[in-house]
Amino acid sequence: MMTSRRVCLAAGGAVASASLAFTSSRRADSENAKIGHRVTLTSVAENFRTEAWAAKGENWAVTKRTLHGGRQEGVDEIEVQSGPLTFTVLPTRGMSIGRVSIGGTPLGWQSPVREAVHPRAVDLQDFSGLGWLTGFNEWLVRCGVSFAGHPGVDDGRLLTLHGRIGNLPASEVEVIVDEAPPHRIRVRGRVDEAMFKFCDFELWTEVSTVPGSLELTISDVLKNKASYPKEYEMIYHTNFGAPLLQQGTRFVIGPNAAVTPFNADAAAELADWKTFKGPTKGYGETVYCVTPKADAHGFVRVALVDAAGTCGVGLRYTAGTLPVFNLWKNTDLDECHGYVTGLEPGTNFAYNRAKERAAGRVRQLGPLEEVSFGLTFTFLRGAEEVRAAMEEVARCG
Repeated sequence: MMTSRRVCLAAGGAVASASLAFTSSRRADSENAKIGHRVTLTSVAENFRTEAWAAKGENWAVTKRTLHGGRQEGVDEIEVQSGPLTFTVLPTRGMSIGRVSIGGTPLGWQSPVREAVHPRAVDLQDFSGLGWLTGFNEWLVRCGVSFAGHPGVDDGRLLTLHGRIGNLPASEVEVIVDEAPPHRIRVRGRVDEAMFKFCDFELWTEVSTVPGSLELTISDVLKNKASYPKEYEMIYHTNFGAPLLQQGTRFVIGPNAAVTPFNADAAAELADWKTFKGPTKGYGETVYCVTPKADAHGFVRVALVDAAGTCGVGLRYTAGTLPVFNLWKNTDLDECHGYVTGLEPGTNFAYNRAKERAAGRVRQLGPLEEVSFGLTFTFLRGAEEVRAAMEEVARCG
């Protein structure tokens, strides 16, 4: 429910039973009969792609559709409805999460890019490496993996904004509903970033939720399939707009986190870096480079809460593989310029790879080595849940 400057997220429903009712193409029907709760929707190895498919249980539904028209022509979209939580996964766009809502209240943002743009309509080198922005409207987009961050020259080559992975279609896509309680729903996809003589990365992504819960979990595994060590960067660019983002919204992080302004504009607002303005003409953007403290279990916890402290989002992620955090504040006036903030755990800050390498923040994977990334978002309803989340964050130190 939403008032003029406050949003409250709707309550969740009961956990679903394991019973399934599938409707799908003939190919998916055949796979259903064979493997039950695991359905492959796209497979390069088997040379097929399912245009449309659906499954539902007592308190959840999963629908796969193909989008048509304009720059979204041919984009695959998988929508998961689980109690009050609804989200979409875009296999064609690197398994990004397109939209998220709770009880119909959106948690994303309004971009002038109003379609789920097919990568073939995105020229990453446009505007001197800023072409990534012509497809940018997701709730969560992965940035990487050979490089991420601002465009610029590294070793004589232009590295474009935030890398390629968000504009690479998935080669394998599947939906799994666990037979054992609590019957977690998993949308999995494999995205390959490969280039002769340069890289051979395999990224297995998973977005999951438990029916009826208000948690969304990301579990990714990146593997270097090359015979030589390779550098990698990864940033989880997660974006929130109104109504959660408003005048007085607060970013909550442990008191011992170290913060450095990204640029002069950020330095000028350092005293208020954790508080957000309302839509502000000419604001542009500020970015803060944060090194958080992990809790005793190796997790970093942060939160974004509204001004009244009645609604918000908590984020827990693995500090060992995502050691830094980028806070992007873009509280401008309209859709074209964006009223949005980005919560961005990463392996690196958002500078160009050349600068990050010089600072010792570019990591490597050895031959056939892999690394795992885990993030869980909890959508908070009411002052009690917000207060409990803020106390957990404080305990991180």
